[in-house]
Amino acid sequence: MNRTSPTTTALGKDLLIGTRPLIEAIEAGKQIDKVLIQKGLKSVTFKELFPLLKEHNIQQQNVPIEKLNRITKKNHQGVIAFLSPVDFVPIEEVVARTYESGIDPLLLILDRVTDVRNFGAISRTAECTGAQGIVVPTRGSAPINYDALKTSAGALNHIAVSKEENLKDTIAFLKNSGLTIVACSEKGSETAYETDLTGPIAIIMGSEENGVSPEYLKLCDKVVKLPMSGKIGSLNVSVAAGALLFEIVRQNHYSN
Repeated sequence: MNRTSPTTTALGKDLLIGTRPLIEAIEAGKQIDKVLIQKGLKSVTFKELFPLLKEHNIQQQNVPIEKLNRITKKNHQGVIAFLSPVDFVPIEEVVARTYESGIDPLLLILDRVTDVRNFGAISRTAECTGAQGIVVPTRGSAPINYDALKTSAGALNHIAVSKEENLKDTIAFLKNSGLTIVACSEKGSETAYETDLTGPIAIIMGSEENGVSPEYLKLCDKVVKLPMSGKIGSLNVSVAAGALLFEIVRQNHYSN
């Protein structure tokens, strides 16, 4: 009997249906973006699935059965998973690989950037400006699905993405690895154009609603802002990321 889970063409190739197919996918090393689980689910196979989700730090969300039924009319058994179209890379590997190639690391850390179009646009600009990796938290980030891949114009096939459980630990690791941690925030005392942004660097971009979390701002070596002349007080996060990334390119390659 073939237990391979069906995918629904209406929703793309990223949908995995049923508990057993998901268990087999995880054990086969498939990259799972997130899992929706019916509230109160207590099946035998779910008891087998739950520790696997914990072990692999896979994001899960308990939802009413009505939400699952809206996604698919197939027999989902209370579990629907979304496959990631990219392979996640540990941040330690990204940093080591970059240093070994003789290049100063340029990384982005996205704090609660939840819009898939913004994530895709940021990924595209990051790849075009030579960044080696993007770091996102395992929870509270945009789904890394085929919409993200499409919006990135394929850039996600060429730049490493790291999913990290604890961004505080990730920031500490990057600082210990010689990277300067720079947050982009309106709370910065200097503009990006007045700040030295050369050398190994990791940029933190925050959500449009709340910006970079205060707990991460405290850990940064520098907090910079982009100059604003209009009446609107903030930029779209993908636009802000692009402006900052190209300022880094300018300082590294085109300044006297």
